[in-house]
Amino acid sequence: SKMTKKSASSDPSAIIPATVHMISGCQDRQTSADVSNVNAFSLPDPAGRAGGACTSALLKVLYYINRKNAPYSFVDVLMNMREILSEESYSQIPQLTSSRPLDVSDSFYIVPPKTSGTKRALLIGINYVGQSGELSGCQNDVLNMKEYLVDVLGFKEKNIALLMDDGEHARPNGSNIIDAFQHLASLSKSGDAVYFHYSGHGGKLRDTSGDEDDGYDETIIPVDYKTYGQIRDDVLYKKLIGAFSKGVTVTATMDCCHSGTVLDLPYKFLANSGSSEMTLDQGVDLDTLQEFASELELEGRWLLPCIGVILLLALIAVAFWLIFGFFDLV
Repeated sequence: SKMTKKSASSDPSAIIPATVHMISGCQDRQTSADVSNVNAFSLPDPAGRAGGACTSALLKVLYYINRKNAPYSFVDVLMNMREILSEESYSQIPQLTSSRPLDVSDSFYIVPPKTSGTKRALLIGINYVGQSGELSGCQNDVLNMKEYLVDVLGFKEKNIALLMDDGEHARPNGSNIIDAFQHLASLSKSGDAVYFHYSGHGGKLRDTSGDEDDGYDETIIPVDYKTYGQIRDDVLYKKLIGAFSKGVTVTATMDCCHSGTVLDLPYKFLANSGSSEMTLDQGVDLDTLQEFASELELEGRWLLPCIGVILLLALIAVAFWLIFGFFDLV
């Protein structure tokens, strides 16, 4: 989201301990397209005819890189995605954002070279089956991306979590999405490589906290949005992005409308900017993110003492039961 800038005194590496990159299907002001026939993108074994334009273009580039076995830079990937989308008459402009000032001429990766830890993934695909605004390609996006992660990058099935509204996987309702965020962040340790994918509706809600320059929070929309509501970018930071430990590398793909800055990452590169480097997003309020980071740190400080108190009370209860239970028996 475009946030009102106060100062750039806060250190992004302290605000977001993990190294996070995000490829978004479009800018905040743009909408993202659903593709009726992904065969035009030449995927090796598409799960279905429909799919998101961003995901389909990204996968086409990634499979090309794998076939050629040649290094492709971050800027190469973004510009090739833009070219593919343009050829298919899509006007959306892919964007790369990052928690660190990334050299976009470096070789693109989802799993960094010499990764020592576990490769984990969370993939969310929502078609909103039976609802107004039903989509057709988001579940296929998830299945196509999972195939790439397993077949090309060597992710293990047991380390990939899928949320889909297909009646077979965990339902992508609001509470399940938040639980999946927290579970992924808590499991991931320094040295791990994480991939997060969201295909579904994205939205904008009036900002109620006063920290948005354009007056709106960017959102992702769970399948039960009518009762649960939408998940704001602030929540995405608190439950996912800001919760990862230092040393974790996270790559996210957000194939949804208004997704350009939905993760509030401070550095950006736009696929039509004419630039060959990332720039600090002057709209990002690092001080507000610092406040969120301080809240997370405070929660962490209270968590261990609370667990200790609970364990102590449990031990006391067991001791009382043993003592008084023994006398009752006597």
